[in-house]
Amino acid sequence: MRREDVQPLLLQAADELPEPELADAAWAAGVRVSRRRRRTVVISVIAFIVLAIVASILIQVGTSGNADDITPPRTPPGYVEASGQISGIDFWVAPPPGSERFLDRLETPLGDRLELPDKVRPLAKHTLNSVAAVVLVKQGDRYAPLLLGADGSWAKADVGLVAVGGESPLSPGAISPYGRVVAFPQPGELITVNASTAEISHFPLSAGEFRSVSWVQDEQRVLVSGPGVAYQVVVGEGGDGERAVLPVSAPDDPDEATSPYRMQTGAVMRYQFNGQWIDDSPLTLPVRSWQGQTMSSNSAAARMFIAEKLPEVPTRVSQPQVLAAISTLRTLPSRLLVLGEPQDSPPTYEGAGDRPFVREAGCCVVLGWYDDSNVLFRVHGWVLAWNLDSGRVRRVTEMRVDQVALGPGLRL
Repeated sequence: MRREDVQPLLLQAADELPEPELADAAWAAGVRVSRRRRRTVVISVIAFIVLAIVASILIQVGTSGNADDITPPRTPPGYVEASGQISGIDFWVAPPPGSERFLDRLETPLGDRLELPDKVRPLAKHTLNSVAAVVLVKQGDRYAPLLLGADGSWAKADVGLVAVGGESPLSPGAISPYGRVVAFPQPGELITVNASTAEISHFPLSAGEFRSVSWVQDEQRVLVSGPGVAYQVVVGEGGDGERAVLPVSAPDDPDEATSPYRMQTGAVMRYQFNGQWIDDSPLTLPVRSWQGQTMSSNSAAARMFIAEKLPEVPTRVSQPQVLAAISTLRTLPSRLLVLGEPQDSPPTYEGAGDRPFVREAGCCVVLGWYDDSNVLFRVHGWVLAWNLDSGRVRRVTEMRVDQVALGPGLRL
């Protein structure tokens, strides 16, 4: 084929092809673009609405405090379900007597066994920043205070104490809120020992058989009481014109004169600096008699009582004893821990033949608080801790001493 014949043939072939409609093609392309844009706008609007709804829900949850409606609460380690209710308050049943040594242990400066130390330094030469515990050692007709520091070391205060009411002068409430000073009731006076300076102070009182002490929260004042008599004693810096010794409305039971709260049949009472108590809240419990002092934390007051017959927790030979931890904050619940003996084949004391483990009346008292969640109490030969959040009971130490007062140095 000649070169000059190519161009005419191409023109002939092109004439036979259909001619495209450019306007229609442009319209179709525009429609496709418009549809894509509408889909993008619709998706964006839907996404914005969804995000707005989620944000609204989160804001409502945050302001109403109902976060638990979305995220379930965490269960504390070792959580134990409550056994039921007594007087409308949830209660737990403590591990049976004889099982204490098998409980998990809460670590404290008390160690695994609390006993009189072999070596003790004079407090004058070995002062303590914070007291974890106080025990008394009998020396003739006198008692010498031994102070255990938060560091686990012991010191002996240079003071001789006499018995009060035929018993040793050691109260569960002896140690001040900051762990620096220890107070002891004595006939006709109050004695304090400053662990950080070794200073011994005497505060004369009117004649009376004083048996119990309890610190007012400011650590500047102490309540000292006996049967039907009680005083507030200024042991630090008092206010202008304040009386050094102020008579206090006194119950018959010396152990009831406690600050900032006292638990009694029918009510929880709150202490006032003017020497009076006021009703804080009603208290309806099956109480036969109260045992020991009321010990308070930042959110609850705790005291032991011997109960009337409890159909919820039957016992075979003992009266049930109950540790009542009553909330002093309206937003937190109160709780009860029932102490009894096992129902089936109870274990026996070592060397006691067939005598069963029984928690006899008066065996158990509240000793204080490890922190706001753990209340400390004494049973036969043991100090135990009950966690209010989990219901779990742990051993703190085995007691080889007759009495002990516990202080804030336990948790340092």
